[in-house]
Amino acid sequence: MFKGHPKSLYVAFFANMGERFGFYTMMGILVYYLTAKYGLSPTKAGVIYSIFYASIYGLALVGGIFADRTKNYKGVIFIGLLTMLAGYVLMSIPGLGLTFTVSALLVIALGNGLFKGNLQAVVGQIYDDKKYAHLRDSAFSVFYMGINVGALFAPHAAAGIINWFINKQGFERNDLLPSLIHKFREGTLSGTEAADLQSIANQVSHTTVTDLATWTTHYLDVYSTGFNYAFGVAGLTMIFSFLVYVFFKKMLPDVKKQIETGDRVEEISPKETKERLTALFLVFAVVIFFWMSFHQNGLTMSFFARDYTVQEVGPGANLFFNLWSLLAMIVGFYGFLTLINKKNSGTNRLFGGLFFIGGIFAAYKFYQSFDQITPFSPELFQPFNPSFIVILTPVVVGLFAWLRKRKIEPSTPRKIGIGMLLTAVAFVVLLIGSLNLTPFADLTPESPRVGVQWLISTYFILTVAELFLSPMGISFVSKVSPPKYQGVMQGAWLGATAVGNLFLGVGSYLYERIQIWQVWLVFVVLTLMAAGFIFSIMKKLDKVSKD
Repeated sequence: MFKGHPKSLYVAFFANMGERFGFYTMMGILVYYLTAKYGLSPTKAGVIYSIFYASIYGLALVGGIFADRTKNYKGVIFIGLLTMLAGYVLMSIPGLGLTFTVSALLVIALGNGLFKGNLQAVVGQIYDDKKYAHLRDSAFSVFYMGINVGALFAPHAAAGIINWFINKQGFERNDLLPSLIHKFREGTLSGTEAADLQSIANQVSHTTVTDLATWTTHYLDVYSTGFNYAFGVAGLTMIFSFLVYVFFKKMLPDVKKQIETGDRVEEISPKETKERLTALFLVFAVVIFFWMSFHQNGLTMSFFARDYTVQEVGPGANLFFNLWSLLAMIVGFYGFLTLINKKNSGTNRLFGGLFFIGGIFAAYKFYQSFDQITPFSPELFQPFNPSFIVILTPVVVGLFAWLRKRKIEPSTPRKIGIGMLLTAVAFVVLLIGSLNLTPFADLTPESPRVGVQWLISTYFILTVAELFLSPMGISFVSKVSPPKYQGVMQGAWLGATAVGNLFLGVGSYLYERIQIWQVWLVFVVLTLMAAGFIFSIMKKLDKVSKD
């Protein structure tokens, strides 16, 4: 998977890793923070979440235009990193109002817009060199894995720092309390809810609470401040990305110098430009529906994890929810891949075998140490997607390489179409698991919940779909974009993602108003329609994407 790639790819890999840590921290806890801190309904929190995510990707179009006009891609990336760091610092300040929080989110979005699309464009510029062109799809898969290494740790770090801070103040964390507290303040608690509030308050305080008015204010402040600390940790990882970029950016291509020395051609015929742009915008139209569906993982799927899924697991399932046992299994898996790869030297295969045995042994020891029942926070579903990315990337890259040798590898556009079909399958799984669940409006603490396997299975299939679609889509854009529009086309790819994210709120709107299985049915239909469209224009896409 890593063989043959230039070292400059790994500069982009690690520069992106820290930034993605912050991004996935926001994905894992933002809606919980908004509903707990400010008492927002899922619909209102969904609107802010959607606008934030739409801004992150939409502003990449602005960043791309700026970089294309100045040809100073690396300078724009530098400014983006500094701006994002400032945004996370603002988010880490506790006790401030909703307007301040929204402003901080927009600062993060602006920085991301300057950074993300242009870094992707620079990766594409590395593989414009004919010596590396055949590795373009593989390169973006490796680059994409770097994104998700950061994402793997983010929710665990966020949950750890939140729980640590709440426990430090003498409380236990309970995610049912913020909603009850806001109803208590508004005077809208039912008799049953009032009893629940008193019971849970006593439980998390380890004493009988006599003054609920004072206690609820204090608990909510502690609970939300824990989230501010988590945003601060995300800011620390931005420093890591910044330092990697500053020290090693000389290894990345400098388009401006290449043009000045005549090493880079910036013009193609108007006819070819039109064909390429048409194909790109057709793909952009399709991926709107993918991201609208996929990014429900931070919105309606997060609500589903909180409201409809069990909040404790046995030792076997806890292997996946505990960070260290999860890492042990990943190490063992990579050791296994190294062991069975006949192209590796005997020494490498020996070390692979040792890592395989060590990883499995460590996972087994963790299994033995776990309690029979372990509670967990709902944001700990978020690491499943990046974990599966890290595990499945070498498998998918190996599959494509195996198919390439036999000259039957699907074209990049066909991979995107397959990804859309797999997305529909993922939501079918969640739909089946959601049948006969209580409507949201009628939920109580005693309502039945489903096992964690439904969400885990959905994340697994969505991850396979993502590996077929997202890195392949970025690769397609870098390959097909007219040379003088590389930054703006990567921005447009992210702009399509922004449009999809802008419609995320549809999911949270439906979540409160129809049965939960019907919410997932909407996304099944949308992704099947998008898959049908992309296969109907496949010849046009294949024509422009041929090397």
